[in-house]
Amino acid sequence: MLVQINPMERQEVPRTTADIMNRLNEISFNASLMAEMRAIDFVQRLLDSGRLEQPCYRRMFLHAIEDEERMRKFKLSTKFNGSWDFLQTLRQYGREAADRFLATHFDSLGRDSTLDIQRYL
Repeated sequence: MLVQINPMERQEVPRTTADIMNRLNEISFNASLMAEMRAIDFVQRLLDSGRLEQPCYRRMFLHAIEDEERMRKFKLSTKFNGSWDFLQTLRQYGREAADRFLATHFDSLGRDSTLDIQRYL
């Protein structure tokens, strides 16, 4: 289960120093995630082709809880915001995103992946 807190993409090109630093932070954070997803995809393809044997290797069912639209609104400075009101807001956003995920994908848990791994490659 992946809980995505940084947006993968932004429509606008960052132009100010603050926006560039924010995007750099997002890209750096997502780089290791993308590397992990490439590795998972590689093993999944080896399993599909029969080159790896189970039970040594098993298929992973991947899922993501995300709210890209809301997360795009947060700037780098919010990573240092520890105010109770802000944390409560994040908690509420997380619960809403989890509720949406479960309403849509609950029956897939433990059976199928709902995450489009190609998005991370």
